Amino acid sequence: MMRTFIAAALGAAFLVGATGCGGSSSSSPPPPSALLHPSSLSKTAPATFKAEFTTTQGAFVVTVKRSWAPLGADRFYNLVYNHFYDDQPLFRVLPGFVTQWGISGTPAIAKAWQNATIKDDPVTHHNAQGTITFATGGPNTRTTQVFVNLVSNASQLDSMGFALFGTITSGLSVFANLYSGYGEGPSNSQNLIVQKGADWIRTNYPKLDWVKTARIVH
Repeated sequence: MMRTFIAAALGAAFLVGATGCGGSSSSSPPPPSALLHPSSLSKTAPATFKAEFTTTQGAFVVTVKRSWAPLGADRFYNLVYNHFYDDQPLFRVLPGFVTQWGISGTPAIAKAWQNATIKDDPVTHHNAQGTITFATGGPNTRTTQVFVNLVSNASQLDSMGFALFGTITSGLSVFANLYSGYGEGPSNSQNLIVQKGADWIRTNYPKLDWVKTARIVH
């Protein structure tokens, strides 16, 4: 199922991946089987934590405040902690709007998470520039895809239930350098990405930028 946050009024659907601050977590990569069992990844996130994403255009840091959206923060923490976002395409880059990612390049893992939904959090903060939230396909359908607001989208998105869980506190300029020439093409190919994985998207959308690694940092 595609992650869509329906935004008809915007003329587009929102479709549902190290250097820098602090030191990277020393945890070793999880066993491959860990990401095949979403229900087993159930750690409670710290009240505040940082996640560093290293991409093909540089690194950015997400600072998460669990109080903003506890369920979303817990899900994001477990995904980053278990290296879910490693080697993923930044497949939806719309300048002046959003950048979105969160489909595993390993088909078995992508399929395992398709229906691993969490309930909604209330919206407690605005969809301001640099904030991050989960994409959704309707009420209570958040899974793994996230997007960053490249501008303030509060007037369009706050009322649609997008509960912010954090902010880009370092490296926001990275998003201005991401390849955006494919428009909605990769977003509209989400089912193929899930089914065929990283090799397929590299073949069909070779200019996309990628998340290399994502780690909890201190």
